[in-house]
Amino acid sequence: MVPSWLWAAFTVTAAGAQTLRNAMQRDLIAKLGTGGATYVRFLFGLPFAALFLVLVAIGTEEVPPVPGARALAFTLIAAVSQIFATALMLAAMRERAFVVAIAYTKTEPILVALFGLVVLGDRLSGATALAILVATIGVMLMSWPSGRTDDSAYSWRPAAYGLVSAVAFAFSAVGYRAAILALDLKNFIVAASTILACGLAIQTALILAYLAMFDRTLIAAIGRLWRASMTAGFMGALASQFWYLAFAINTAARVRTLALVEMIFAQIATRRLFRQETSKRELVGMVMIIAGVILLLWG
Repeated sequence: MVPSWLWAAFTVTAAGAQTLRNAMQRDLIAKLGTGGATYVRFLFGLPFAALFLVLVAIGTEEVPPVPGARALAFTLIAAVSQIFATALMLAAMRERAFVVAIAYTKTEPILVALFGLVVLGDRLSGATALAILVATIGVMLMSWPSGRTDDSAYSWRPAAYGLVSAVAFAFSAVGYRAAILALDLKNFIVAASTILACGLAIQTALILAYLAMFDRTLIAAIGRLWRASMTAGFMGALASQFWYLAFAINTAARVRTLALVEMIFAQIATRRLFRQETSKRELVGMVMIIAGVILLLWG
């Protein structure tokens, strides 16, 4: 019997690990560029995902299954959607409207709830639906820029990037949960670890093929920074491991809503590392996120 609180513990752990991974990737941007720092997450995450799978197999004494056609199809959709969503975020950065695009991507939990209902029949209680709405509004308050310093940031293009990115991230979350469930295993840890390794293998193959055709110099640059990249890859794989464990035992909508606590973690890290003050609007946003999380756990 899986404890009812375990999915929340997995999710909060994943959010914390992801915050650390983002900080490590930020350090790599100066040397590899935004794209290179992002690719590191996938390329150097795969070895650790494979290691996690081996350790799980040894610990549970259960041989990981070969995913069937249904599980592979969902994994492929999720993996490609995740890369596509990340590419849109990079496009938003080039538009100099990253903050606005981030605000739109935070509609993801609402979209995850919709897709989860359609694809998997994951129904939500009234309290959970309200929690998703409250937390989403809170995180958008934290993300939205405070002033109209750049009129181009309010054009249709960054809005489109953000919304389509949110759709792609939502497809990815629901796709991974669907793939894990499609394995139909009693041991959810083996199921989650199998899909993690499979998904990262697909993403690594696609990224390497792309770089081999269009940017071989970046492959060499990433290779030269393998030590720093390995650390970021480990944190990325660790975060994903806990995301997938959470997806295995609860709906993607509840997991991705609770995951919004990452915004609070990021705010705390920003204040400690960069001595940035928290505005009143950001405080209101954090209160709304916390209220949404409490309602989510209660509901």
